[in-house]
Amino acid sequence: MSYREDQRRKATAMRDALFRDPGDGLFSKKEREFVLQDATLNLWAGIRADAIEYFKENSIAWWMGDENTEPTGHLLSSQVACLNHLYFVRQRKDAATAILKNICGGIDQAVTVDNGFVEFEVIGSRNYLNERSHTRGANATSVDAVMIGEKKPGSKVLVLIEWKYTEESGKGAILIDDYIGILDKTGWQHTHIIQAPMSAQRFSAVVVSAMQKKRILGVTSRYVIILKQ
Repeated sequence: MSYREDQRRKATAMRDALFRDPGDGLFSKKEREFVLQDATLNLWAGIRADAIEYFKENSIAWWMGDENTEPTGHLLSSQVACLNHLYFVRQRKDAATAILKNICGGIDQAVTVDNGFVEFEVIGSRNYLNERSHTRGANATSVDAVMIGEKKPGSKVLVLIEWKYTEESGKGAILIDDYIGILDKTGWQHTHIIQAPMSAQRFSAVVVSAMQKKRILGVTSRYVIILKQ
């Protein structure tokens, strides 16, 4: 059983008790047991209304959402997972500061990015990758979440968060090295890349051998890029 299949099984098993939703919501025009019928329940109640309004105000598209006006009901959505973990931090300087201090030593405090301490689906003011679309959240390469920490005496550290759940990088995918190349051109210098593996799945001998050659500790991960000016 693959990691993705295992997560689908677990999500489906806890769906009724956690969401009180029967599942079988539509995804790619088919009913799926791991997709909620009421997609808004996929967001934690404590952030639900505010997160939906934030996406609306900033013209951010929802991944596979209903006409991009509400989140997907897909229980394995990385976009939704990222929001459920980090969105509340937008208005919590204490929590944002604690997170940044654990990521990078020497940070004194978190500072605001837009009007909060975490900004989501960031694409920048320019189309650096020359993509056909320049829309936050869809059809363009977005940084899933961005935070900024301030170090004494006033220097800043930019933290970029790439949030993956069960996806795999396919041909032509934008990888960590691509992000770093773009950021280097904008005046930010990367200092650390942190990979936090999320899967305890056993790998075949061939996969393990390939991972060892590339010094990869895990496949399903969260990535944090730390930069300084």
